[in-house]
Amino acid sequence: MRKLIVSAFISLDGVMQAPGGPQEDPIGGFRFGGWVAPYFDETAGSVIDELFARPFDLLLGRKTYDIFAAHWPYADANDPIGPLFDRVTKYVATRNPAFRTAWQNCQTLGADAVAAVKALKGGDGPDLLTQGSPDFLRTLFENDLVDEINVFVFPVILGKGKRLFGDASFPRALTLESSRTSQNGIVISRYVRAGDVATGSFEFDTPTDAELERRRNLT
Repeated sequence: MRKLIVSAFISLDGVMQAPGGPQEDPIGGFRFGGWVAPYFDETAGSVIDELFARPFDLLLGRKTYDIFAAHWPYADANDPIGPLFDRVTKYVATRNPAFRTAWQNCQTLGADAVAAVKALKGGDGPDLLTQGSPDFLRTLFENDLVDEINVFVFPVILGKGKRLFGDASFPRALTLESSRTSQNGIVISRYVRAGDVATGSFEFDTPTDAELERRRNLT
């Protein structure tokens, strides 16, 4: 069985759009492209290195594939990421049946991306690692396909933009496996699945008349 591991840079209010540069993804009038660069530091880089040190295949949404395919194949041969991304297998989710990949070692997930991901997870091979891909991530979360989340929370509020979680994410409890804070205030946390959501209560055993009235007035 292969794990599906999400890795995401997000703002304090959950936005993950266009972390790498002003022209990366200005869709929707997003004007803060490149918001990660001023904060990225040695600690964040070391965690990325740890993620990429383990065997993995990439799982990408179509827009992130386009961004990566226009950048990483052209990186210097000494770049630590470009040659690595060239070598690994890249699976691309796209709704366009006519889409053909141009980057080496790429293949599309086909008409039913959810079924394709389930099949990949059930087969042999390295873990599946996402990068970016906020639209595709919503589908993965909604279908309860994510096993691990590595989230880098940057000390910035962006107000609007594509977010990590949508309203339809599958309810799931998580366990915090590790957490560290970088020199520039990035909180880097690793979460793994921990079963169903547990609930409890701080209410009185016998509700007050005021509480009963409050409940009757709920709309």
